[in-house]
Amino acid sequence: MRKRRAGNWVEVRSQQEILATLDARGCLDGLPFMPEMLQYCGKRFRVATSAHKSCDTKQGSVTRGKALGMTDAVHLEALRCDGQAHGGCQAGCLLFWKTAWLKPVSKDRSSGAGSAPSGLGSGCTMDALARATRAPLVEGPEADERYSCQATDLPRSTTPLKWWDPRHYVKDLTSGNVGLLKFVRYVAIAAYNVVMRLNWRLRPYPYVRGLVGEGEKTPTVKLDLQPGELVQVRSKAEIMRTINADQRNRGLWFDAEMVPFCGETHRVLRRVERLIDEKTGKMLRMSNDCIILDGVACGGCLSRDRLFCSRSIYSYWREAWLKRVEDVKEVAPVRASPSLTLSR
Repeated sequence: MRKRRAGNWVEVRSQQEILATLDARGCLDGLPFMPEMLQYCGKRFRVATSAHKSCDTKQGSVTRGKALGMTDAVHLEALRCDGQAHGGCQAGCLLFWKTAWLKPVSKDRSSGAGSAPSGLGSGCTMDALARATRAPLVEGPEADERYSCQATDLPRSTTPLKWWDPRHYVKDLTSGNVGLLKFVRYVAIAAYNVVMRLNWRLRPYPYVRGLVGEGEKTPTVKLDLQPGELVQVRSKAEIMRTINADQRNRGLWFDAEMVPFCGETHRVLRRVERLIDEKTGKMLRMSNDCIILDGVACGGCLSRDRLFCSRSIYSYWREAWLKRVEDVKEVAPVRASPSLTLSR
């Protein structure tokens, strides 16, 4: 349990130790260890959150996903996939780490037991690890290259959770993922929303509904934002005028988890031009503007049926939902990433 509690320090085991825990596909309990993670071997990091709960972005719908349970896994602070072994995917997913790939570090920062767990896998080679980043080709006219990663393979390493089962919520508290006050607040909101969804006339919180009429095109704004620029997220009222009844602007979904960032100032992390479709493994090329803001990710507090998911997926923004900040001196302090503040 020590290695799975938020705030604890751990050291990533050596390459040889980790490879010995993997099967021929480079997986442990169905979870792939990806080449992008090798750069962290031998280094020390703090546990951001226990990864006992995740959301199903592969089989679930946009509006209503599923909660998935995983055993013996954590997220480490700020360690995200750089996509170098997966065609340069820019999704920046938070990495999953099995506790067998880590060893605890004591309060004086000295390492704990150094011996790697034995008997966990049949062993894997570096060549096999590299090959595992590509999924088998599908026969037929669409036999193009497909990728395999932790996100595409998540259902293999998890089991479904019932949203009404109290056990995983208790674990959210005992693992240190969520503080008591935050837990009480968002459980109350979730209970309120359960009642509100009983009738279509009632409005859950936060209420998000686009104002662009059926058959009308959603508006576009061209800012040509670049990494490092400061932007302010437009107000919720302004954004509602840019999305349709399906909460989309040219296909991009505006999620309830994005509402808390309205009115805040953040820095552009990057423009997203390509990312892996988690459902198919195909590399998607973005035809319209898509922006990631530094430290702005799903907090897992307002999502339906997957409360307190710790996956902290980056939110994707249209330039129509942002405005450039010209006077940096008047910018308010930027709020920290939700993935690092769950337990506060």
